[in-house]
Amino acid sequence: MKKHQNKIEKLITELCPKGVEFKDIETLIKNKTVLTVIPPKKLTKKHYRTVGTFPIVDQGQNFIVGYTDDSNATISNGLYVIFGDHTEATKYIDFAFAQGADGIKILKTNADIMDIKFFYYALNNFYKKTGKYTRHFSFLKKTQIPIPSLAVQEEIVKILDNFTKLEAELEAELEAELEARRKQYEHYRDELLTLGDGVERHSLRGIGELIRGNGLQKKDFVEEGVGCIHYGQIYTYYGTYANKTKTFVSLELAKKLKKAQKGDVLISGVSENIEDVCKPLGWLGGEICISGDMFAFRHNQNTKFITYSLQTTSFKRYKERFAHGAKVIRVKQDKILDYKIPIPSLSEQERIVAILDKFDALVNDISIGLPAELEARRKQYEYYRNQLLTFRPLEKQNVN
Repeated sequence: MKKHQNKIEKLITELCPKGVEFKDIETLIKNKTVLTVIPPKKLTKKHYRTVGTFPIVDQGQNFIVGYTDDSNATISNGLYVIFGDHTEATKYIDFAFAQGADGIKILKTNADIMDIKFFYYALNNFYKKTGKYTRHFSFLKKTQIPIPSLAVQEEIVKILDNFTKLEAELEAELEAELEARRKQYEHYRDELLTLGDGVERHSLRGIGELIRGNGLQKKDFVEEGVGCIHYGQIYTYYGTYANKTKTFVSLELAKKLKKAQKGDVLISGVSENIEDVCKPLGWLGGEICISGDMFAFRHNQNTKFITYSLQTTSFKRYKERFAHGAKVIRVKQDKILDYKIPIPSLSEQERIVAILDKFDALVNDISIGLPAELEARRKQYEYYRNQLLTFRPLEKQNVN
């Protein structure tokens, strides 16, 4: 890294002796250094195909979300940066594509002033994500980035491209090992929770009840208030269990909403795929509000034991049999309650949970095991990128 920094420093001393000018994105758009691109069409999800001539890019975290043969919807082959107005996801595109749905900004640069890949790296380094459910392009436009000479930009891009390639190779190895560890854990979990013929099996309706949520929508979130969980957060944010909420609602709205209590197992009622529908979350905190399209399963057993039981391959196969719907997938409430699991004594449940907790942490906890190593490598890359993109601001000229 020191070698690369020395080369950059030499270029900066030669080409930017008085420092580097910083400009916000709004100014760069106004002076046409950065240009916005309007797509000929915006394809909704019903138009997404699994195969096709042109890839579809939207604001989701997945790089490509589908394909289309509609040439009238495509943006011509070129170099672009995509910004997700709601998701804050940033993507570098170097091929012809179609825009999926709404909510993205397509940007390109004046190549005589700014290298598009430098612009992409600079946005990732200097834009501060809010994590809020709102439109973010106004925040992006206020972001200031450095504008060194093209020679400096190109050298930084070359270094970061090489570093990114090495990083991707290392991450692929770690992710492969992590996936193998996950499969090992799933096998062991299934074995532990099978329990044999000596343990009586009970349907969920025999050990508890499902309480359907109501009313809560994402637009109802506030900065502070009563804790709440929206059904989508069960499979996009939370892991196996939790005791704190990410979001809140006002006290006034909370009075009208259904509640989950400590010990309930929260279950997502709908999803766009079978994997996420009926995903369980063991709730270990105080009383919270829950949204529609999810359930709180109130029972008389060990919360973590029930949660782990609803993660098994057996339950996944069961819900596949009864899942219905095309765009939105559901499993009827009665079918969820019909599912049977072995119920050993509470002391045996506790023993099994203690074992599975250790495996779960090893595989999923960001502070333990391989996920921590993956995170450390990403942090290392971000630090490296930040070092390369740190410049002395341009000296102001004295005006007499």
